[in-house]
Amino acid sequence: MTFLTQLRKEIMEQFRTRRFLTVFIVLLVWGMLSPLTAKFIGEIFNSIPAMAPYAALIPPPTVTDAIGQYIKNVNQFMVFLALLVTMGAVAVEKDKGTAALMLVKPLPRSTFVIAKFLALVFTFGLSLLAAAVADYYYTLYLFQPMEIGPFLALNGFMLLYTLVYVAITLFASTLFKSQAAAVGVGFGALLFLAVLGSFPPLKEKLPDQLILWGTGLMTGSHMAYWPALLISVGIILASLLGAWLVFRKQEL
Repeated sequence: MTFLTQLRKEIMEQFRTRRFLTVFIVLLVWGMLSPLTAKFIGEIFNSIPAMAPYAALIPPPTVTDAIGQYIKNVNQFMVFLALLVTMGAVAVEKDKGTAALMLVKPLPRSTFVIAKFLALVFTFGLSLLAAAVADYYYTLYLFQPMEIGPFLALNGFMLLYTLVYVAITLFASTLFKSQAAAVGVGFGALLFLAVLGSFPPLKEKLPDQLILWGTGLMTGSHMAYWPALLISVGIILASLLGAWLVFRKQEL
């Protein structure tokens, strides 16, 4: 009962602080715009005098272009929002003293951390669902229907990929009272994993491959990246465990 009460409180906090609304609107807009951009990019170029000569170089748009735009736009914005929305999840409450008040109840610190993470899963999961529905509708209208199964898998991989950075930034938020430090750690992790991805032996085992896996499913490829899936889940679990271990020893 304590856990459900705290989870409900954290979800309501997502609405009260407009974090949910921000993520929802941004992802929904890009879910709609992605197939529209793919469909009309040639006409947009043609309408700009300086760009008109290049319009003829753009091949006729296909459903593959719409899928590519969706993956690029929504995935990039989700990761960016994951860093910004999560950076103050614990740091702000420690700085303002509200975390100490909550834990007086008494509230287990593990419940405090897990409820925050699940509230963020709710925010990004529901927002991505809205973006996916919008993208599917406009792609169906402008191009052709997409296969539901691969499309659902793609969105599942995109969500899991985002949650890797949510968990890392949440861990950083328990370490520091500064939101800038927390987002710095999250962004640093993003760059670090990108650098590791430049080494071929490691590339297929990193979270980035989840996006490639989902993209392949949409284009008919059967290449799977199970190590990347397992490592992504491992990073999330390790970050949450680390957040709890650090947070339980902190004086508030």
